[in-house]
Amino acid sequence: MPDDPFQSPQEMMFDANLEEFATKIGFICGLESNGKLPAGEAYKQIKDLWKRLKRSKKNLLDRTDEKQAP
Repeated sequence: MPDDPFQSPQEMMFDANLEEFATKIGFICGLESNGKLPAGEAYKQIKDLWKRLKRSKKNLLDRTDEKQAP
């Protein structure tokens, strides 16, 4: 739940993406810990998710910051 009641739509979308990222990381770690997913594959999936989250931040938040700059 966001602390700021006046979040922009971009911030709300990024928060949703961040929650999804955290959930998927938890699943991947659980699968790897229980031997259902090889460590290398877990690393690859986490790395891919991280890249997607970074791209999401760049597209949603960094562009908003650029628009607000004087």
